[in-house]
Amino acid sequence: MPHTVEVTTPLEALLVEQALLRARELQQTADAAPDGQVLERTEATALVAGRELMRRGLEAALQAQAAGAEKKRPRAARVPAVAAATSKIKSPKSP
Repeated sequence: MPHTVEVTTPLEALLVEQALLRARELQQTADAAPDGQVLERTEATALVAGRELMRRGLEAALQAQAAGAEKKRPRAARVPAVAAATSKIKSPKSP
């Protein structure tokens, strides 16, 4: 039963792709597990796969946000160095 999924961002594309890979991994684990161990093995696989899916999604989201912030940030302007003579403070002479 094919389905069409529309993604609108690179993050969505990554997460959909990763979710499909994790689903296939779960199915393979369930199919390969001996009788009496299907739940235990697929649950362990699901926990690891879920963490990996979220880790990759978080990493991609943060990288995209950082890249966007870099584009918005104005470039640093150069500030001329202050001459050493002007940085000395003269104190008033006492009477």
